Amino acid sequence: MKLLTIDIETSPHMANVWNLWNQNIHLPQLLESGEVICFAAKWYDSSETSFFSSFHHGKSEMVGAAHSLLDEADAVIHFNGQRFDIPHLNREFVEAGLTPPSPYAQIDLLKVVKKNFRFPSNKLDYVTKKLGLDHKVQNSGHQLWVKCMAGDFQAWEEMKKYNMQDVVITEQLYDKLLPWISSHPAHGLYVEGDEEVCPNCGGDELQKRGWSHTQVSSYQRYQCMGCGKWSRGGKRLRGIDVRGVK
Repeated sequence: MKLLTIDIETSPHMANVWNLWNQNIHLPQLLESGEVICFAAKWYDSSETSFFSSFHHGKSEMVGAAHSLLDEADAVIHFNGQRFDIPHLNREFVEAGLTPPSPYAQIDLLKVVKKNFRFPSNKLDYVTKKLGLDHKVQNSGHQLWVKCMAGDFQAWEEMKKYNMQDVVITEQLYDKLLPWISSHPAHGLYVEGDEEVCPNCGGDELQKRGWSHTQVSSYQRYQCMGCGKWSRGGKRLRGIDVRGVK
């Protein structure tokens, strides 16, 4: 399975406003809409993290690179990517006249965190620190984006480091949360033969640990000794054919 971790950065909207608090910005006030200015991506089996930006590569090449990577991926790992990163990229694709990349599964780690745990904060930096992982690169805040928009080379170097680190810690968080991901695309679909493998990590060190029961069937239950994920076999071992009625 080809797993791609991705993270984007966008420019802010620019608008004419008369107040600083609790504003509803109407379209005639909008001077410039935000857009994707850079992204970082990493294949799960690679030690290298790629970075593309409108500053370093030009808008067209950056958008094309993102499209090519997503087109090649079987699944994409991100943090809040289903609401932010992927919709932003899709807008860039359609504006560039590109068709959708080939379908891929999405593994949104923010959803995994919210579903399974009760952290005081669900922010990426907080969760990774709490779990003993690396943390985000500290940056100069809003002024970093302002300087990047002005074409400041040093600011773009800071942005590059910040963006690439987000991908690294997102992948680290993926490894940590792997056994907690309930809807992970099954690795067994990407291997030859009928051998049972862990659906989340693809490992074959599965230990039989009792039975998994539905209303009418029983399956062998396994726990992966690699990542810790619980799963069940695909073969129905016991069952009944009579159900109750309401």
